[in-house]
Amino acid sequence: MQDEDLTNWLPRLTPNKGPRFLQIADALQAAVAIGSLSPGDRLPPQRHLAAQLGVDLTTVTRAYDEARRRNLLEGRGARGTYVAAPKVELTAILDLSMNTPPPPYGVDFDDMLRQGLSQVLMRADNELLMTYHLGGGSDSDRKAGSKWLAPMFGHLDSRQLVVCPGAQAAIAALILALTEPGDAILAEPSSYPGLRAAAAQFGRHIIAVEADEHGMVPAMLEQACRQHKPGLIYLNPTLQNPTAITMPERRRKELAGIAQRCNVRIVEDDPYWLLADAPPPPVATFAPEHVYYISTLSKCLTPGLRVAFVLIRDPQERERFLVALRSFALMVAPLTAALATQWILDGSADGLLQGVRKEARLRHRMARDILAGRYSGSGDGLHVWLELPAYWNSSQLARAADSSGIAVTPAEAFATGSVSVNAIRISLGSIKDRGRLQAGLQRLSHLLARRPESFSAAVV
Repeated sequence: MQDEDLTNWLPRLTPNKGPRFLQIADALQAAVAIGSLSPGDRLPPQRHLAAQLGVDLTTVTRAYDEARRRNLLEGRGARGTYVAAPKVELTAILDLSMNTPPPPYGVDFDDMLRQGLSQVLMRADNELLMTYHLGGGSDSDRKAGSKWLAPMFGHLDSRQLVVCPGAQAAIAALILALTEPGDAILAEPSSYPGLRAAAAQFGRHIIAVEADEHGMVPAMLEQACRQHKPGLIYLNPTLQNPTAITMPERRRKELAGIAQRCNVRIVEDDPYWLLADAPPPPVATFAPEHVYYISTLSKCLTPGLRVAFVLIRDPQERERFLVALRSFALMVAPLTAALATQWILDGSADGLLQGVRKEARLRHRMARDILAGRYSGSGDGLHVWLELPAYWNSSQLARAADSSGIAVTPAEAFATGSVSVNAIRISLGSIKDRGRLQAGLQRLSHLLARRPESFSAAVV
């Protein structure tokens, strides 16, 4: 194609469609998809394109960089920039198994990261960013945590917060600090697998307490407390992992009351509260002295931050917790904590959160449309709990899905006792591209619609 014919893909830049460099990259991607641009076509020099679009050179440079990141362009030195040949995908697995926040459309994460780190390095003492921090976070980090938790609790004394390297570390430290080897931990029949892993590692055992459509059943919890004298109760009451149930306020109050009467501590692991649509108050608001509240940034913003805030009101218990935490995770990486604090305090974190919420809801609508009568999600959060037709069992379906290039998580992965439900968890955020997510959901829907086939392994 001649150079003069390569301008028909240029976008009409508008203020309400996100950053201009992303509009350019998106237009280029669309042009490649429909064939307006073909592999080997040479693009205009960046200065010429900037002049045609009426933008500065930096905007076009960033657009070309983004297009290269998407494997759309390749540079050929002095000869210019060309449309790249399609990248051969040697691993075509569509991952619906990992609960991570989806990349929000229109949010320039790379720019956010650069600006955030630039602000941190400009304002912080670099020596402090590269040394030990033993107090569970700096004063600024804890103040950022107080702001992050304000939607759940209103004003909080930041001295009651501990900054941890992720929720898994917080759960493990609470188990170490508050229980003894051989103690029981009560949890719902399907619960976060990290709880089971930590309990087994430390010599504690999980006892499943019956749950219904609203979560853990109060009468069964009280019976289990009196029978087993547990060291802890573990709850994940908002968009529960894996069932996606949000426990109503009345149930939360009932469980908090039981913890008080039986004098048992609750670990309230609440990673999805800020993603939910009008969730009830945390259990910790109803029994503040009996509940340890955990909120991680990994599920709302990005897993790479590895920052979680733990609310522990009693100072002696906070110190016990810190001693336990330091035995295996000395601190949050100071640079990471400083970046999280910068984003929370300057509002960037809230902008990213709103983008994740919007993208997650869009993906739930996609799942509801494709999975039709099988979808039973709440329309928000990161995952769907899909009960299976009788002719499939969850481990069998997971194997068949894997053979079809899809990764899902079977019910067995979440069982705290015997497997009580025939279901799989589908995670909607781990596939970055919506088109690939749609393809994965459609492939899964077709698999569910047919009865299992006999799979024979090849011998090589």
